[in-house]
Amino acid sequence: MTDKPDSDGGEALAALLHETRRFPPPDGFAKRANAQPGIYAEAAADQQAWWAEQAERLTWERHWDQVLQWDLPFAKWFVGGRINAAYNCVDRHVEAGHGDRVAFHWIGDPADETRTITYSDLFTMVCKAANALVELGVRAGDRVMIYLPMIPEAVVAMLACARLGAPHSVVFGGFSAESMAARTLDADARVVITADGAYPPRLGVTAQASGRRCPEAVPRSPFGPCCAPHRTGGRLAGRS
Repeated sequence: MTDKPDSDGGEALAALLHETRRFPPPDGFAKRANAQPGIYAEAAADQQAWWAEQAERLTWERHWDQVLQWDLPFAKWFVGGRINAAYNCVDRHVEAGHGDRVAFHWIGDPADETRTITYSDLFTMVCKAANALVELGVRAGDRVMIYLPMIPEAVVAMLACARLGAPHSVVFGGFSAESMAARTLDADARVVITADGAYPPRLGVTAQASGRRCPEAVPRSPFGPCCAPHRTGGRLAGRS
């Protein structure tokens, strides 16, 4: 690219190409970081020992027998171990007495729509969602499609699937009904988790149209879509 701008606004683009400013974090913040400057040297000195040390920070249902089993080109990490991602993301923080701490702040669209969700709140939401999936017949190994706007329930749905051991596929909310149906068929999904619409309105139309197609997307399943949140008040065909 040339340094000389050839159109209005080119000066700003050229300046960005030569950005040299640095914004170091405050010393106190840096000292509390998980990754300190020596992390690369430590990992390079003994990769398996370093990864084993990191893995010990998690809670395992069953401890692993071997850190790494490497038979090129195949690699298996933490062989024999058993872990639940949802437990590590939610439950253990509540059990440690941190249930009243904020798991995440959410700002919606419109921007005046906000929610603050603690770990205790998240734990309750994930348990309810997991129980709802069980009632719909979802078991470990069943595939679940998640087709939701950017709302907290999307996180809840993913954690609920992880809690049950049900592989999930997250489909971008702007995809068409046909794209959604194709992905659902490819995965041979048992349940589709979707919403009654989304904001901005242009995505809401897509979500509602795809919701009407959800029964077509799971022809081999007795279940229709599992509609988790009521987002826009739109009408959605299928089971909720």
